[in-house]
Amino acid sequence: MGAMDKIHNAAEEAKGHVKEGLGKVTGNERLEAEGRADQASADAKQAGEHVKDAAHDTAEHVKEAAHDVKRAVTD
Repeated sequence: MGAMDKIHNAAEEAKGHVKEGLGKVTGNERLEAEGRADQASADAKQAGEHVKDAAHDTAEHVKEAAHDVKRAVTD
């Protein structure tokens, strides 16, 4: 996950917490729901970034293993 993505997602999640809290304090159910939605959106984006990171790491490990096998066969 890129640093800017992490910052953006953390900001979106924080904004959601603030909205939800303000909604609770003021009795504004719509604002409270928007806050929860912002948090859920940030969580989903973070999960997607983690999946991309894991896929990239796995691809790198497979590439390294294939290179090791090729070296072992040719030596």
